[in-house]
Amino acid sequence: MKKHIGLTLIILLGIAVFAAGCIGGETKTVTVTSKETVTNTRTVTIKEKAPSQVIVIRTTGATFPMYQIQKWIEDYQNTHPNVKIEYEGGGSGHGQEAFLKGLTDIGRTDPPVKEATWKKFLETGDQPLQFPEIVGAVVVVYNVPGVKELKLSREVLAKIFLGEIEYWDDPAIKKLNPNENLPHEKIIVIHRSDSSGTTAIFTTYLSLISKEWAEKVGAGKVVDWPVDKMGRGMGGKGNSGVVAMLKQTKYSIAYTELSYAINENLKVAALENKAGKYVKPTEETIKAAVANVKAYIPDPTQGYKEDLKQLLDAPGENSYPIVAFTHILVWQNKGGKHYSPEKAKAIKDFLRWILTEGQKEEHLAPGYVGLPPEVAKIGLKAVEMIQEG
Repeated sequence: MKKHIGLTLIILLGIAVFAAGCIGGETKTVTVTSKETVTNTRTVTIKEKAPSQVIVIRTTGATFPMYQIQKWIEDYQNTHPNVKIEYEGGGSGHGQEAFLKGLTDIGRTDPPVKEATWKKFLETGDQPLQFPEIVGAVVVVYNVPGVKELKLSREVLAKIFLGEIEYWDDPAIKKLNPNENLPHEKIIVIHRSDSSGTTAIFTTYLSLISKEWAEKVGAGKVVDWPVDKMGRGMGGKGNSGVVAMLKQTKYSIAYTELSYAINENLKVAALENKAGKYVKPTEETIKAAVANVKAYIPDPTQGYKEDLKQLLDAPGENSYPIVAFTHILVWQNKGGKHYSPEKAKAIKDFLRWILTEGQKEEHLAPGYVGLPPEVAKIGLKAVEMIQEG
């Protein structure tokens, strides 16, 4: 009889524990080991308080602002543990495509979206919004053993990438750099292989300073590189791919974003600016370029009207010549088409933070400069247009 009573109590106890774990909250299975013997174990389900919901925001595209985006994500998530932000690069072209297909919440693109693509965005039934997020610079980097400093005039820079200057000790390069030991080695040109905003910025600049480049090659996220046909051109995917290839290839030259040059300790060329001065990219020279131009940013609902060339080849003796905005793409979310109310609210909070706190020096990654206040205000206007329900 006692045996039956004991068995009944054990069964009732098991049912009670199971029921307690299943009424509300999250359940968790744990294994408890007896003190008497390690082989005597039993599994019980205990009630545990459910954690707060984590909102996941996905952002995809340009690698030009990669180090800055990573810095913002880290800093923001430190004070917003209920938001997880996932960043995927892949280039501006990939960012625009992922945004169009609804595969990402926030798109990243260096050059402003073209009108044809903007029309495709509108065909989804939602309103795209585009605005700048940060200022950066494209730099020319090189791997030439023994060469510590390198000056490149506008003409020489274009001719190198056109393939018309073949050797490092070409008289045109030697004239600009008389104190450097330039080797008689062929110049290997490394460029992006993917659809790239960095390429769009760089080739647009080359088109501004060289009529020959403009006529033979032109500008775009993808171009037909003359050096490839000569056997002296190589393509790398993403800014990181270009940098890795440059470091592995002696006597090479490439273009990339300033923050990559800083992080990878690359040699950066001094470029001739519009005033005829040779300048390197620094916070001072980038700010000088921005200060010496009148930036026109259209209404966020008409982002395709922005001109990529507006910051390039800025006047001023101290202006670095290849400076550009990089941009955010986000949906207005009409009728909740792209975001849930919770996600829309989280996206708005994150973007507000980027355009205010995120522009402060302590939240800027090396190689980037904060937006002019009047440009940041345009972005804040766009953020308030995002519908939460």
